[in-house]
Amino acid sequence: VQLQASGGGLAQAGGSLRLSCAASGRTFSNYDMGWFRQAPGKEREFVAAISWSGGRNAYATSVKGRFTISRDNAKNTLYLQMNSLKPEDTAVYYCASKWGSQTLDVVPEKYNYWGQGTQVTVSS
Repeated sequence: VQLQASGGGLAQAGGSLRLSCAASGRTFSNYDMGWFRQAPGKEREFVAAISWSGGRNAYATSVKGRFTISRDNAKNTLYLQMNSLKPEDTAVYYCASKWGSQTLDVVPEKYNYWGQGTQVTVSS
């Protein structure tokens, strides 16, 4: 699966951004999808995940209630709606995929395919 993330940019604290991740190469609907982020000097961390069907999702505690993950299997696209942004959300955001399973994984090592990342910067 080839993944292309987009939609990052500069936002003020309290603002919103919507990230997209376009998938190609294989059947998108067979894959669980995740968003991860990495800030300078920090390890890559889990943000959100969604099951292959869209019926299950999971969020990091730090973004729960502010971010929403969704997918459109007809358009082969994953989304991350980010509201009430905070300066600590500043990072490079990556989309990732893994073969669909019964469990939503939150560790990066479980994911096989990665997009190139898109920068999100939140100013205070």
